[in-house]
Amino acid sequence: MHKITTCLWFETQAREAAQFYASVFRNAEVGEVVKAPGGGEPYTSEGQVLTAEVTIEGHTFVCLNGGPHPGAVPNDAVSFQILCKDQKEVDEYWTKLTADGGKEVQCGWLKDKYGFSWQIVPEVLPRLFKDPDREKAKRVTAAMMQMVKLDVAKLEEAARG
Repeated sequence: MHKITTCLWFETQAREAAQFYASVFRNAEVGEVVKAPGGGEPYTSEGQVLTAEVTIEGHTFVCLNGGPHPGAVPNDAVSFQILCKDQKEVDEYWTKLTADGGKEVQCGWLKDKYGFSWQIVPEVLPRLFKDPDREKAKRVTAAMMQMVKLDVAKLEEAARG
Protein backbone atom coordinates (compact mmCIF):
# COMPACT_ATOMS: atom_id res chain seq x y z
CA MET A 1 0.00 0.00 0.00
CA HIS A 2 1.04 3.57 -0.64
CA LYS A 3 1.30 6.01 2.24
CA ILE A 4 -1.09 8.38 0.44
CA THR A 5 -3.69 7.27 -2.09
CA THR A 6 -6.28 9.40 -3.84
CA CYS A 7 -9.83 8.17 -3.24
CA LEU A 8 -12.58 9.10 -5.69
CA TRP A 9 -16.20 8.76 -4.52
CA PHE A 10 -18.84 7.27 -6.82
CA GLU A 11 -22.38 6.19 -6.07
CA THR A 12 -22.14 2.85 -7.88
CA GLN A 13 -19.73 3.28 -10.83
CA ALA A 14 -16.34 2.51 -9.19
CA ARG A 15 -15.37 -0.42 -11.44
CA GLU A 16 -16.66 1.32 -14.57
CA ALA A 17 -14.70 4.48 -13.64
CA ALA A 18 -11.47 2.55 -12.97
CA GLN A 19 -11.81 0.89 -16.38
CA PHE A 20 -12.54 4.24 -18.04
CA TYR A 21 -9.47 5.94 -16.53
CA ALA A 22 -7.28 2.94 -17.43
CA SER A 23 -8.48 3.31 -21.04
CA VAL A 24 -7.60 7.02 -21.15
CA PHE A 25 -3.92 6.66 -20.21
CA ARG A 26 -1.26 4.55 -21.94
CA ASN A 27 0.56 3.77 -18.69
CA ALA A 28 -2.42 2.66 -16.60
CA GLU A 29 -4.02 -0.50 -15.33
CA VAL A 30 -6.99 -1.58 -13.26
CA GLY A 31 -5.88 -3.15 -10.02
CA GLU A 32 -7.66 -4.89 -7.20
CA VAL A 33 -11.44 -4.90 -7.10
CA VAL A 34 -12.88 -5.44 -3.62
CA LYS A 35 -16.41 -6.69 -3.20
CA ALA A 36 -18.54 -6.00 -0.14
CA PRO A 37 -18.95 -8.87 2.33
CA GLY A 38 -22.53 -7.81 3.10
CA GLY A 39 -24.04 -6.62 6.33
CA GLY A 40 -23.17 -2.99 5.66
CA GLU A 41 -25.07 -0.10 4.24
CA PRO A 42 -27.94 -0.80 1.84
CA TYR A 43 -25.79 0.14 -1.18
CA THR A 44 -23.08 -2.41 -0.29
CA SER A 45 -24.92 -5.69 -0.46
CA GLU A 46 -22.89 -8.87 -0.54
CA GLY A 47 -20.84 -9.21 -3.71
CA GLN A 48 -21.31 -5.61 -4.85
CA VAL A 49 -18.13 -3.79 -5.84
CA LEU A 50 -16.95 -1.68 -2.92
CA THR A 51 -13.68 -0.37 -4.40
CA ALA A 52 -11.75 -0.63 -7.65
CA GLU A 53 -8.15 0.53 -7.96
CA VAL A 54 -6.60 2.10 -11.01
CA THR A 55 -2.94 3.02 -11.26
CA ILE A 56 -2.08 5.81 -13.67
CA GLU A 57 1.56 6.71 -14.33
CA GLY A 58 2.48 5.08 -11.00
CA HIS A 59 -0.19 6.90 -8.96
CA THR A 60 -2.89 4.72 -7.44
CA PHE A 61 -6.48 5.91 -7.24
CA VAL A 62 -9.13 4.04 -5.30
CA CYS A 63 -12.58 4.36 -6.82
CA LEU A 64 -15.07 3.91 -3.97
CA ASN A 65 -18.73 3.03 -4.33
CA GLY A 66 -19.94 5.10 -1.39
CA GLY A 67 -23.55 5.44 -2.42
CA PRO A 68 -25.46 8.70 -2.57
CA HIS A 69 -24.12 11.44 -0.32
CA PRO A 70 -24.85 15.16 -0.75
CA GLY A 71 -21.27 16.17 0.07
CA ALA A 72 -19.65 13.67 -2.29
CA VAL A 73 -20.08 15.64 -5.49
CA PRO A 74 -16.81 16.49 -7.30
CA ASN A 75 -16.03 20.20 -7.42
CA ASP A 76 -13.35 22.53 -8.72
CA ALA A 77 -11.45 22.66 -5.43
CA VAL A 78 -9.45 19.61 -6.57
CA SER A 79 -8.29 18.83 -10.10
CA PHE A 80 -5.85 16.53 -11.82
CA GLN A 81 -3.25 18.04 -14.12
CA ILE A 82 -1.84 16.20 -17.12
CA LEU A 83 1.39 17.63 -18.49
CA CYS A 84 1.46 16.94 -22.26
CA LYS A 85 4.52 16.94 -24.50
CA ASP A 86 2.77 18.41 -27.56
CA GLN A 87 -0.54 19.35 -29.20
CA LYS A 88 -1.18 15.78 -30.30
CA GLU A 89 -1.11 14.61 -26.67
CA VAL A 90 -3.27 17.57 -25.55
CA ASP A 91 -5.82 16.62 -28.21
CA GLU A 92 -5.74 12.93 -27.26
CA TYR A 93 -6.45 13.48 -23.56
CA TRP A 94 -8.98 16.21 -24.30
CA THR A 95 -10.94 13.95 -26.63
CA LYS A 96 -10.87 10.95 -24.29
CA LEU A 97 -11.78 12.84 -21.12
CA THR A 98 -14.61 14.86 -22.67
CA ALA A 99 -16.18 11.78 -24.29
CA ASP A 100 -19.55 10.40 -23.21
CA GLY A 101 -20.73 13.43 -21.27
CA GLY A 102 -17.52 15.21 -20.29
CA LYS A 103 -17.59 19.00 -20.53
CA GLU A 104 -15.12 21.55 -21.81
CA VAL A 105 -14.57 24.41 -19.39
CA GLN A 106 -11.85 26.97 -20.23
CA CYS A 107 -8.10 27.62 -20.11
CA GLY A 108 -7.28 23.93 -20.53
CA TRP A 109 -9.79 22.73 -17.93
CA LEU A 110 -12.46 20.12 -18.47
CA LYS A 111 -14.74 17.88 -16.44
CA ASP A 112 -14.91 14.19 -17.24
CA LYS A 113 -18.19 12.29 -17.42
CA TYR A 114 -18.05 11.69 -13.64
CA GLY A 115 -17.64 15.39 -12.85
CA PHE A 116 -13.93 15.34 -11.91
CA SER A 117 -11.85 18.32 -13.09
CA TRP A 118 -8.75 17.91 -15.25
CA GLN A 119 -6.21 20.42 -16.52
CA ILE A 120 -4.72 19.41 -19.88
CA VAL A 121 -1.50 21.43 -20.03
CA PRO A 122 1.16 21.41 -22.75
CA GLU A 123 4.72 21.39 -21.35
CA VAL A 124 5.43 24.68 -23.12
CA LEU A 125 2.91 26.61 -20.98
CA PRO A 126 4.66 26.53 -17.58
CA ARG A 127 7.97 27.34 -19.30
CA LEU A 128 6.42 30.37 -21.02
CA PHE A 129 4.78 31.51 -17.77
CA LYS A 130 8.22 31.49 -16.10
CA ASP A 131 10.00 33.33 -18.92
CA PRO A 132 12.16 36.18 -17.57
CA ASP A 133 10.57 38.44 -20.21
CA ARG A 134 7.44 39.28 -18.21
CA GLU A 135 5.76 40.94 -21.20
CA LYS A 136 6.03 37.63 -23.08
CA ALA A 137 4.50 35.81 -20.09
CA LYS A 138 1.66 38.36 -20.00
CA ARG A 139 0.91 37.82 -23.72
CA VAL A 140 0.86 34.05 -23.22
CA THR A 141 -1.47 34.42 -20.24
CA ALA A 142 -3.83 36.69 -22.20
CA ALA A 143 -3.88 34.19 -25.09
CA MET A 144 -4.55 31.28 -22.74
CA MET A 145 -7.47 33.11 -21.12
CA GLN A 146 -9.20 33.22 -24.53
CA MET A 147 -8.93 29.46 -25.07
CA VAL A 148 -10.98 26.47 -24.02
CA LYS A 149 -8.64 23.64 -25.09
CA LEU A 150 -5.08 24.95 -25.10
CA ASP A 151 -3.46 25.46 -28.50
CA VAL A 152 0.34 25.13 -28.45
CA ALA A 153 0.86 27.01 -31.72
CA LYS A 154 -1.22 29.99 -30.55
CA LEU A 155 0.57 30.07 -27.17
CA GLU A 156 3.95 30.10 -28.95
CA GLU A 157 2.70 32.78 -31.35
CA ALA A 158 1.63 34.94 -28.40
CA ALA A 159 5.07 34.45 -26.84
CA ARG A 160 6.73 35.73 -30.03
CA GLY A 161 4.49 38.79 -29.96
